[in-house]
Amino acid sequence: MNLVDVVSLPVLLLLCINAVPNVCTREQSEIEQRLLEEEFESSTLGGENDKEAFTRASIWSLLTFTWLNPIFETGRVQKLRHVHVPYIPHCETAAIASSMLEESIHKQKVKGGSLAKAIILPIWKSLAFNAVLAGVNTIASYIGPLLISNFVSFLLSNNDNSSNQYGLIIATILFLSKTVESVTQRQWYFGAQRIGIRVRAGLTSQVYSKSLMVNCGGPTDGNVTNLINVDIERVGDFFNYIHGLWLIPLQTILALAILCINLGWIPSLAAFFVTTLVMVCNTPLATMQKGFNSKIMDATDARMKMTSETMKNMRILKLHSWELTFMQKLLQLRDTEMNWVLKYFHASSAVATLFWTTPTLVSVITFGACILVKTELTAPTVLSALATFRILQEPIYNMPELISMITQTKLSVHRIHKLIQVEDQNQSSNRHAFESSTISIEIKPAEYAWEANDHTTTKRSTITITKSFMINKGQKVAVCGSVGSGKSSLLLSMLGEIPLVSGEAAQVYGTRSYVPQSPWIQSGTVRENILFGKKMDKFLYENVLDGCALQQDIRIWSPCGDLTDVEERGINLSGGQKQRIQLARAVYNDSDIYFLDDPFSAVDAHTGSHLFKECLLKLLSDKTVVYATHQMEFLEAADVILVMKDGQIVESGSYRDLIACPNSKLVQLMMAHNETLKQIPSQEDNDSVSCGSRLNPKILIKIPEENIQKITMDGKKTREEEAMNGRVKWSVYSTFVTLAYKGALVPIILLCQVLFQAMQMGSSYWISWATEQRGRVNNGRLIGIFALLSGGSSIFMLGRTVLMTIVSTETARHLYHGMTKSVFRAPISFFDNTPSSRILSRSSTDQTRADTDIPYRLAGLVFALIQLFCVIVLMSQAAWQVLLLFFVVFSISIWYQAYYTTTARELARMVGIQKTPILHHFTESIAGATTIRCFNQEKIFLTKAMSLIDDYSRVAFHNCATMEWLSVRINFLFNLVFYFVLVILVSLPKSSTNPSLAGLIATYGLSLNVLQAWVIWNLCNVENKMISIERILQFSNIPSEAPIVIEDCRPAPEWPSEGKIELHNLHIQYNPAAPMVLKGVTCVFQGHNKIGIVGRTGSGKSTLVQTWNNSSRADLVFRHRKD
Repeated sequence: MNLVDVVSLPVLLLLCINAVPNVCTREQSEIEQRLLEEEFESSTLGGENDKEAFTRASIWSLLTFTWLNPIFETGRVQKLRHVHVPYIPHCETAAIASSMLEESIHKQKVKGGSLAKAIILPIWKSLAFNAVLAGVNTIASYIGPLLISNFVSFLLSNNDNSSNQYGLIIATILFLSKTVESVTQRQWYFGAQRIGIRVRAGLTSQVYSKSLMVNCGGPTDGNVTNLINVDIERVGDFFNYIHGLWLIPLQTILALAILCINLGWIPSLAAFFVTTLVMVCNTPLATMQKGFNSKIMDATDARMKMTSETMKNMRILKLHSWELTFMQKLLQLRDTEMNWVLKYFHASSAVATLFWTTPTLVSVITFGACILVKTELTAPTVLSALATFRILQEPIYNMPELISMITQTKLSVHRIHKLIQVEDQNQSSNRHAFESSTISIEIKPAEYAWEANDHTTTKRSTITITKSFMINKGQKVAVCGSVGSGKSSLLLSMLGEIPLVSGEAAQVYGTRSYVPQSPWIQSGTVRENILFGKKMDKFLYENVLDGCALQQDIRIWSPCGDLTDVEERGINLSGGQKQRIQLARAVYNDSDIYFLDDPFSAVDAHTGSHLFKECLLKLLSDKTVVYATHQMEFLEAADVILVMKDGQIVESGSYRDLIACPNSKLVQLMMAHNETLKQIPSQEDNDSVSCGSRLNPKILIKIPEENIQKITMDGKKTREEEAMNGRVKWSVYSTFVTLAYKGALVPIILLCQVLFQAMQMGSSYWISWATEQRGRVNNGRLIGIFALLSGGSSIFMLGRTVLMTIVSTETARHLYHGMTKSVFRAPISFFDNTPSSRILSRSSTDQTRADTDIPYRLAGLVFALIQLFCVIVLMSQAAWQVLLLFFVVFSISIWYQAYYTTTARELARMVGIQKTPILHHFTESIAGATTIRCFNQEKIFLTKAMSLIDDYSRVAFHNCATMEWLSVRINFLFNLVFYFVLVILVSLPKSSTNPSLAGLIATYGLSLNVLQAWVIWNLCNVENKMISIERILQFSNIPSEAPIVIEDCRPAPEWPSEGKIELHNLHIQYNPAAPMVLKGVTCVFQGHNKIGIVGRTGSGKSTLVQTWNNSSRADLVFRHRKD
């Protein structure tokens, strides 16, 4: 055995053994499983080394990704949870990424630069290192086509076996180049993913921060969802393509240099001309893709905006039976979007067809040029050229894809920049520290208008202040007026929330609290909503609860009390409860100035009186309070009254001064109010006791401190989205594949791929065999049959791409329609218990993947497997023992895949789950942005947003790394197979080897690692991406309401002639864990009666009304009586 065999084989086997982790595959018993879970639970939660595994890893560990072994071990023993995932490196956290990006944006603003430059500046070092890896990878990938001609020439030589050493040296060089190519590719791809994660974190933080600062004309929920799920995601993905800007020219130059060495200048120029022509032809297709993608984005924005608005108001839609009408409107928007998606698919099909047929076209033209200039075609030069054409296929394909990605990313950067460049219109201009002066608010002549930022709209004044006036410290200022007179707008103009058109902005001296007219409640506990980021002061807290009449509610919420979980937008609270909670939040903030927008509107008269006396006059006795109200009885206690009409202050003064004038606007309002009160019977004084005074002021439910943490954690777990367990079921795959035409087109697509592959290999073998011996066939027949076989493969490729477009479009249409119809027919309890962000996440991210990504990912896996199978069959023609080698490698690969999948599957699920809280926090914050700004809580909310972004980034970071962990090992195994095949070809006697076939095997073997990497990458991605289909199908099978029409129970045509409702022992609760709201209600409402429902806030009035409209789960008996 020669020196190369002795040295290389043990080294290779050592590397192979080292690549296999020390894992026991024996099945564990149930007891062993529990013990291992407990051991890993303690070690994972407490291990600092695991948390910093990446930053502490050695060079060898970084190259082979062995620093991931602990997380794989954890995933093997138990179901992987978010707590098991180590932290990301400190430099990639949202805080650092956002800070560096913000600084870069500021520098670019000063220099007049763009957002794109600002994004690249903080990451240029990482980009430069990645560029080095990409360059080494490219050079290593071209060593194979350069040396393949030497290897084939060696196989064609008639020397004896003593010259095998030369062949082994070439085989070893090819193996080492493939190994370097694999390692650098894995590091390059992982580095690009890391850069993308960092950029996404920074941009997401900046978008959130800007959304909080922009107080008018800010982004809607749908816009934010699209910015995060589509635009920011695309900018992060662009760094996988960015090096193509210089790699594509380099790859083209290297390919043409190899062709020039083997074929000469003229054929090389012909190849260059055809390559350039194909790239030029791809350019208009890329432009078309850009236009179609822009239209898709606009259509998706419109659809997501309507989806967001619809989901948040589903209760109203179901109360009015409007859900089907709105569903049809949403489906119409989806049809518009799908029309653009279909056009985009057609353009993509043309690009894909050009990609696969380019080597055929280039090879036919190049070999034709060789015949014209009488350049001799030999098997070594032909096979080297074919290998070069295959590599040249990559830059030809990447050029239009790069152009498309650049245009799409440019559009996304423009959309992000459009938000980020908006100047902060916060209240800093009218916000001042509290001074010793007696003035709290200074209002000067000015005009305010909501449309001030809309250049397409006439600036119509919303509020007009004609004269200056001051509000002194401690004064109570009431703002009254008819509906739509501008009371709320006046308060918002004082807060600086309405754009100033002309004049001087109002000045506020001191800290502020704001209670909006429409309650804004966070998801969390009642206590968290009241504290709103401040520390617990028990004495103040209990006084606030008593003053805001929340004691009775806390007793009802037993046993959790104020730790009761509040669902999204407070849907499990009554209107009065939400109003009093947000009032308590404002009072607990202990501000200098309070702005209360109609705080008594959602409560009954007794509770309103209690709030006014105990809260406004006592707790806020030394505070400055500006309150808007319709209740005339609360005006007398005010120091100053402002009367509004048509956006102007028409009267101002004390209560006594204003009512002294019989023609004043206030007197007119009070007269209209008194006319209404005359129709209501008066009550005795002893009946006017507020609900709060009947209760023990210290009735607050006392919860032991040790239970508070447990209840809070239970609440958080309840709000977390439930993930599916185990592998994605085969039923998900079968449902997805058979959605379009019941899967009838799938066998035809596979047949097209098989015939395409067979004809491509046949054309390569033909030209290799024909040029093996000079004069075996004439030139006309040589190029004619080659062109015929190549053209046939192109036809089958065209058929495949067209059929894939049809199947993908129809599948996406069925998926969305099924999910949308299921969601709209879901009972209202589904919307009570499901945050809208989960629905929006499926409608945006998951549906986008189902539209454009997953069908091609799944098809790509099948097509790559067909190609790999064909290559294996071809290699087995040299020696049947190769099949045994592939069997061993496939067995190891399958074992690796199974070991990898248990962890990667859960990480992929967590990626989708961890993104939902970000969207939920964003949409919730935008809805309450005014409150957040007034309470100066921007930093707290931004910190929480960054924490959620880091939770997502750490999962995405390790999800990408685990894929590279698998790829680097499988790549090495297949490179080893390729090396052994080359050794076999060298070692076989020349007489027993078909040189043309052997050369063809070596040529196709060069792409074995790329093909295998494509198989593994798709195999890993398919299951990860199919989780999106799993999530969509999960919402496509929601338990439905009763059918709209039940044929056997249809009433008579004249029904109802008289309305009559009977309730028998009616019990209602919003979910099984919630307290009972209605408790055994039994009553009869006769027809032709007007029914009034009264009761304390939170007593169940709204729930009873919703029950009649069939919006709650209940046993109802609806009856009618015929005349």
